[in-house]
Amino acid sequence: MSQIVLGIESSCDETAAAVLAADGRILSELVLSQIADHAPWGGVVPEIAARAHLAALPELAREALRQAGVGYANLGAIAATAGPGLIGGLLVGTGFAKGAAIAAGRPYIAINHLEAHALTARLPGLSAAQPQFPYLLLLLSGGHSQCVVVEGVGRYHKLGTTLDDAVGEAFDKTAKLLGLPYPGGPALEALAREGDAHAYPLPRPLLHRPGCDFSFSGLKTAVAQLAAAQGTTALPRPLAANIAASFQAAVTDILADRLANAFARRPDVSAVIIAGGVAANTAIRTRLDTLCAAQGKTLIAPPLRLCTDNAVMVAWAGVERLRAGLTDPLTAPCKPRWPLEDLARDMVR
Repeated sequence: MSQIVLGIESSCDETAAAVLAADGRILSELVLSQIADHAPWGGVVPEIAARAHLAALPELAREALRQAGVGYANLGAIAATAGPGLIGGLLVGTGFAKGAAIAAGRPYIAINHLEAHALTARLPGLSAAQPQFPYLLLLLSGGHSQCVVVEGVGRYHKLGTTLDDAVGEAFDKTAKLLGLPYPGGPALEALAREGDAHAYPLPRPLLHRPGCDFSFSGLKTAVAQLAAAQGTTALPRPLAANIAASFQAAVTDILADRLANAFARRPDVSAVIIAGGVAANTAIRTRLDTLCAAQGKTLIAPPLRLCTDNAVMVAWAGVERLRAGLTDPLTAPCKPRWPLEDLARDMVR
């Protein structure tokens, strides 16, 4: 049977479809952003997101197949993000994938969004040498901050997670405090280039403490207090730039400290992949690359388009699972909460 996989991503605010060959060649990839739909609200509105997925996905999938030069009959499987994520979007994506699987008589694969990020490092051509298990995943997004050992497909060991806010959430909320437009992360990074990273001695929660957990709420509160001290008027740009640079420096220090602790706990890993929207931040990439080089590790930072939500990683996770004979029944549910560590239990059932 063919090993070509169609991947569908609809877990949050981007509708995406991609077609991958068994060897990892990207035959097509399409992403429809909803930024303009959510910008007036300063964040993702779940109902708006679900309706946008419903309107766009059928044509997007057809176009992905057309660009790949294949039809549903040529596919080995159809994979879709089944969680974690916003339930409305997950229902749209998995419902479409299941319907297409029934019509085409092809297997359906329910993809864990976090596993898709974790396995991206193994996509051929992404790095000079495809990493071998085990390796580390540092997942940095608006909903997740995790340090995970990737032992194999479906096999994960979490070393640490956030105790409060996710790092992407901290970026977005800080950007909003500084009067920056949505999405806040890229805007804050751009503003930080104009500022002095040493202007404000912001806190670095859990720095130099054991373990690999993260905490960002105290840092976010410190920024809020700085902004509030300036009154209700818009912050002068030089002042906002200094706050942005100081915030970004604090986050970078925290991430480097946590990753160093992970190396101490698992010296056997030879590579680290950073994934999620915050992994697109250049300052963070540079600092972590320096740390990895000093430790004799390889940092794998996917291209920017593969850091944020995309269907290439979903299709690749589908290829990996199809190779391992791991497909799912059409009754497989969506899971708005779906920890990586649950995957091993799911495989046994």
